[in-house]
Amino acid sequence: MYDAFAKVVAQADARGEYLTPAQFDALSAMVAEGNKRMDIVNRISSNASKIVADAARALFAEQPQLIAPGGNAYTSRRMAACLRDMEIILRYVTYAMFTGDASVLDDRCLNGLRETYLALGTPGASVAVGIQKMKDAAIAIANDPNNITRGDCSNLIAELATYFDRAAAAVV
Repeated sequence: MYDAFAKVVAQADARGEYLTPAQFDALSAMVAEGNKRMDIVNRISSNASKIVADAARALFAEQPQLIAPGGNAYTSRRMAACLRDMEIILRYVTYAMFTGDASVLDDRCLNGLRETYLALGTPGASVAVGIQKMKDAAIAIANDPNNITRGDCSNLIAELATYFDRAAAAVV
C-alpha cells in the first residue's frame, strides 16, 4: 500500500527518472487539500454507523426479499454479516480517501470479494446497491459546509465518489 507520495516516487524510481513538474504540482495540490481531505475522512468516520445503518435500511426497504425468510440477510447472524461487510467497505473507502490512493481499497478489501460473494450465494447486485446508498449518504455528510475547512471540495467529493463506484463495480 502506497500513499500518493510514495506511489509517485516508486513509479519515477522504477523508470529511473526525476519527478516531473506536473507530479510536483499534483502533490502540492494534495498537500493544499490536506485539511479538507481530513475533514471528509473525519466526517465519514464519525458518522460510519449512521451511514451503514441508513444505507442498509434503505436497501432492505427497496429489496425486502433480502430480509424475508430464505433471503441473504434473513436471520440476525446474516444481517450482522451484511452490516459488517458494509462497514468494512466504508472503512476502506475512508483509507483510500485519506491516502488519495485506491490501492489499499483494492488490495485489502475488494480483491476476491466478488468471488467470495459468489461462493456464499450473496447477490452482488444488491451489495452494489448498498454501496451506492452509502456513497450517497457519505457525500451528503462530506458536503455539509458547517464546521469544515472552507474552500472548493468538488474535486475531493468526485474522488470520494470514485472509491465507492470502484467498490460497487467490484462486487457485481
